[in-house]
Amino acid sequence: MKKLMLLSVASLLVLASCVSKKQYAELEAKQKETQDLLNTATVKLNSCLSEKSAAVARLEGLQEQLADMRKTNQDLIDTKGNLTTLTQKGAENLERSLESLKEKDLKITRLQDALTKKDSVTLAIVTSLKREVGINDPDIEINVEKGVVFISIADKLLFQSGSYTVTSRAKEILAKVAKVINSKPNFEAMVEAHTDNVPYKKDPLLDNWDLSVKRATSVVRVLEDLKVNPQQLIAAGRSYYVPLVENDTAENRAKNRRTRIVVLPKIDQFYEMVEKEMKNLSAGN
Repeated sequence: MKKLMLLSVASLLVLASCVSKKQYAELEAKQKETQDLLNTATVKLNSCLSEKSAAVARLEGLQEQLADMRKTNQDLIDTKGNLTTLTQKGAENLERSLESLKEKDLKITRLQDALTKKDSVTLAIVTSLKREVGINDPDIEINVEKGVVFISIADKLLFQSGSYTVTSRAKEILAKVAKVINSKPNFEAMVEAHTDNVPYKKDPLLDNWDLSVKRATSVVRVLEDLKVNPQQLIAAGRSYYVPLVENDTAENRAKNRRTRIVVLPKIDQFYEMVEKEMKNLSAGN
């Protein structure tokens, strides 16, 4: 293990000596930009989950208020038949109370729809992907983490060793993925490419960063050719810095060489919809 570590350090030193300070700074900037993008998506997702919890609590309180109002309204209706001197003003107040109940029912229904829409659409995406792509291939994994859909494809299905040209077999798989993405125009797809830690340098690429980014853009271009809206696509390279397992064996390095397609809801749109309904409910109170 020590020999392997010494060899890795020596390789990095040799690689670093071949890269100018300017190029190194550019690579660092690219890494930061990619990390910032991922961090932004994570922050948005966490914010959405927090807003959902708060909205659910608010909804439960409103449902209790609605139940009380319905009971009061029913009591008024029961009493109305026995009143002989019900004034016109009282009748108008009763009518407004009934109308208010109808409006609150509608607002609560809209809020429930907003809260459940993302979860139901996410489930539909997973179901579509498993049906279209197939789940029997061990080199393709589809799962959901915190409401986000992840499609992980082993590099041996997408690229030849050391290449960033997408294979014909990969295009068949990506065509099925594109079909599902095209059916969800309100979602974004981030293509995230990962390499192992074996140093890479082959003109015009300088290192593993270049290779991972180039592979991500290659997949994005295939999806674009498959009529996926470019505004839905994000290309991200992660080099070898987010491994699934240690890069200490050939088998483990093969696991770490992968491309992951992250299907993300457009959190801003969802948040705006929930916020609008919350303001409507507040105004109604």
